[in-house]
Amino acid sequence: MSDHKHGDMDAKPHEKTFDGFMAWTKWSVIAILVLLIGMAIFIS
Repeated sequence: MSDHKHGDMDAKPHEKTFDGFMAWTKWSVIAILVLLIGMAIFIS
């Protein structure tokens, strides 16, 4: 079994993936809100 050293793992790829996920989520929510507002204005 290998020895584990706490804090030895490089977290940069994880942070980059998380930042990308958060950006994608933010822009998706904005797009959905714009779509819903547009529907409320033009359909009613």
